[in-house]
Amino acid sequence: MRVIARDGAAGVTHRTVAREAELPTTATTYYFSSIDALLTAALTQCMEEDSARIEALVGAPDDGVDKRRSLALLMAEILTPPGHLLAEFELCLLAVRRPEQRAATRRWKEALAAFARAFTDDPLRVKLFTQAYDGLLLQGLLDDEPPTADEFEELLRELLPDPAAGGDS
Repeated sequence: MRVIARDGAAGVTHRTVAREAELPTTATTYYFSSIDALLTAALTQCMEEDSARIEALVGAPDDGVDKRRSLALLMAEILTPPGHLLAEFELCLLAVRRPEQRAATRRWKEALAAFARAFTDDPLRVKLFTQAYDGLLLQGLLDDEPPTADEFEELLRELLPDPAAGGDS
């Protein structure tokens, strides 16, 4: 991920990854038969880690902090510095052309849907949230100043209104 964050996916070679990991090139070629296999492994690891973070938010006990606030804080945190998130988006865009890499994103979409279902049972609102979430982060990468947690929270509250306040249930 450090190589992708620094050089983009085009900069990934067995040699650059081995150098970054301080391993001989033979180590990367032993474990990854191709660059596509290496990129798929990187995307899978990222999606697993991201999914686990969202699942932890969903499963966290109610400690008085709104989960939308917790997610907004996480969103602001992963934008600073943006290198890792930028690398993740680059990998996701590669998966558009490589269907074998898309499987890694399925758990991610399910984790986001589970988060949304904590606020609504409206399938359209769940779909809206799962599709908007990555867009919010991508726009955050494009902004000169990344959004703050407060700005993300405002958007999350619009996407997932509080059912007790007359929102969807």
